[in-house]
Amino acid sequence: MAAASSSDSEGDRAESEASSKWLDAHYDPMANIHTFSACLVLADLHGDGEYKLAVGDLGPSGRQPCLKVLKGPTVLAESALPALPAAAAAFLMGQHEPRTPALALASGPCVYVYKNLRPYFKFSLPQLPPNPLEQDLWNQAKEDQIDHLTLKEMLEGIREKAEVPLSVQSLRFLQLELSEMEAFVNQHKSKPIKRQAVITTMTTLKKNMADEDAMSCLVLGTENKELLVLDPEAFTILAKMSLPGVPVFLEVSGQFDVAFRLAAACRNGNIYILRRDCKRPKYCIELSTQPVGLVLAHKVLVVGSTQDNLHGFTHKGKRLWTVHMPAAILTMNLLEQRSRGLQAVMAGLANGEVRIYHDKALLNVIRTPDAVTSLCFGRYGREDNTLIVTTRGGGLIIKILKRTAVFAEGAGEVGPPPAQAMKLNVPRKTRLYVDQTLREREAGTAMHRTFQTDLYLLRLRAARAYVRALESSLNPVSATAREPLKLHAVVQGLGPTFKLTLHLQNTSTARPILGLLVCFLYNEVLYALPRAFFKVPLLVPGLNYPLETFVESLSDKGISDIIKVKRGENILLEGPETGQRVACKTSERTVLEAQERSPGWTCRSAGSQYTGGSETPASMQSEMRTALRPQHQETRSLGTR
Repeated sequence: MAAASSSDSEGDRAESEASSKWLDAHYDPMANIHTFSACLVLADLHGDGEYKLAVGDLGPSGRQPCLKVLKGPTVLAESALPALPAAAAAFLMGQHEPRTPALALASGPCVYVYKNLRPYFKFSLPQLPPNPLEQDLWNQAKEDQIDHLTLKEMLEGIREKAEVPLSVQSLRFLQLELSEMEAFVNQHKSKPIKRQAVITTMTTLKKNMADEDAMSCLVLGTENKELLVLDPEAFTILAKMSLPGVPVFLEVSGQFDVAFRLAAACRNGNIYILRRDCKRPKYCIELSTQPVGLVLAHKVLVVGSTQDNLHGFTHKGKRLWTVHMPAAILTMNLLEQRSRGLQAVMAGLANGEVRIYHDKALLNVIRTPDAVTSLCFGRYGREDNTLIVTTRGGGLIIKILKRTAVFAEGAGEVGPPPAQAMKLNVPRKTRLYVDQTLREREAGTAMHRTFQTDLYLLRLRAARAYVRALESSLNPVSATAREPLKLHAVVQGLGPTFKLTLHLQNTSTARPILGLLVCFLYNEVLYALPRAFFKVPLLVPGLNYPLETFVESLSDKGISDIIKVKRGENILLEGPETGQRVACKTSERTVLEAQERSPGWTCRSAGSQYTGGSETPASMQSEMRTALRPQHQETRSLGTR
């Protein structure tokens, strides 16, 4: 049984690997790597075409920070760091050969630059002026004018109220126990007060060209709410920008010498957009929660929030979409497959999933045995598309994207529409709103009765208007089930000649209509119609049949009148001689034949006419006389109307 179960599990695993887009290259749960995405970088550090992985390791429990360089699954080099790393980046310092990139690691107030895995340069942030009140207190402690307890009380007051933060020396002093404070004061009271800024984030910006092997500048975000752009050769400050908050994530696009845009996500929950030659932010994106990641993909800023959501924004702050995650977002990074021109966003979740999104469409889901803490995608070794994943327990996972893998955009997340996640901007309650609410409470019954009365009157007027429309045949839909028709007219032209088009439609389900006649009722003094009588063809259910004629306005005074469309039941035929008239039903075939083949006969229906030829066929005279006798009285009334 055990052998059978193990064989089944191995078969399922082989089947899942065959259907997956990734190859499992390496997994070491005991790699002892504790870092986050900003401290992972893939670069050709020796210029030999073999890409290595540089890791700014925090160490177990945030102690013993170090720089590790991995070649494949093994650690190639390791060096200790004086402080916890904040970010790592690879950049080219110049155009000279060999074009070997340098490795920059931000730690504390310094940036350590390595070339060929050897220390090359150390850049330190400029010192900040200390708080004058803090400086005065330490001077008094140096002259023994105050004791350590008074110094502690005064420094605590400054820390709570002063705008300028305290120095590291004062902050360490406030963290000590009472028994250790006196010795600390005696040891440090003679030292000058220094207030040093700390680097919080770092990225690279192309100097003057957008090529992959072009020179890049370092962009630093500091604890004192500033952004610094460093020269890649002299390491001098090229530009300095101020922010309303402390930056924690940076994304840049463009070139420093041409034009660039810089997006900074800050601890105050806002994202600020800056441009070249701008000392202050140009746009601001306000988030409802704190950001946990910022990625720029295809000119769209993708932000992860602590509400387990991914948001897409433009550079001007317009929200494009929102996707909800099944678990908390721990880290984010960019997946760029250059061979296919794909840029997607990777999100590492607390449930051990790595989700890949192109805009709001879910492309792929990778499951890991532990919560993901950092992600990095790029060339590793000699493989172009390699995914590096570290887990919360210090594990290292290396996956290689199959060369035949294609990310197809699915339907995205299954769930409520994105509009449901948008919060409504509800205005504040005004005095007028409160007064109106009180009035509705007091006179609610009377207001309801008035509303019901108006509603009944509205229904009555609508019913009366409907009855009038049926009586005057103004309704475009037939009210009888015998001939279910729908008709509407379209008038085109500016005059005096107009084009009148009737659209007929059979609204029945399966029964066609045959032998239908349509005529126009109009004032002959005002209008002239060359064709005022139509023989409608067979009406198939559901199809639209247009009938066209022209109307000429005869009045030069701009007088207008109504032209009615009627399915006439009686047709009056007038011959060329005086008193020669025949009245017939419009559905009779003889009338149609007489109309088409009777020269000189005129077809009238309450004012409308259709003129045929000049003589009547002899074969139809007996039929017309037969039709005339029983309807003689009706014929005279129609003729004199």
